[in-house]
Amino acid sequence: MSFENAVEHVKTICEEEGFSILLVKSIDEIFKKKLSIMDHPWFITILACGPKLAKMGLEASFNVGLLFPCSFVVYEQDDKIIVSHVSIMKIAKEVGLASPKAMQPVIEETRKMVHKAWERF
Repeated sequence: MSFENAVEHVKTICEEEGFSILLVKSIDEIFKKKLSIMDHPWFITILACGPKLAKMGLEASFNVGLLFPCSFVVYEQDDKIIVSHVSIMKIAKEVGLASPKAMQPVIEETRKMVHKAWERF
């Protein structure tokens, strides 16, 4: 699969699994434009929102919104295409933006939703 197709694949799966794509940004293009770095490997950030998850997070604490939206990254490294994601809901609990008890159902629901997408990447 080409890099461009991989990015489209991730976007499509995210949308099919209930995420809204808010922004797709090419970090390597920003490096070219702002830093004159012409040979940085492809690195795309896909900002996505799971509305149900966002609502649950905000119900736990408005401070959880500091970490919105979810990010997926697609990049090239050692001639491989890598897709990565980190759970912002787990981070919210770990850094104390909301109580662990309030975040547990949010984290569980997030895990289920992201896992469905992840299995298809």
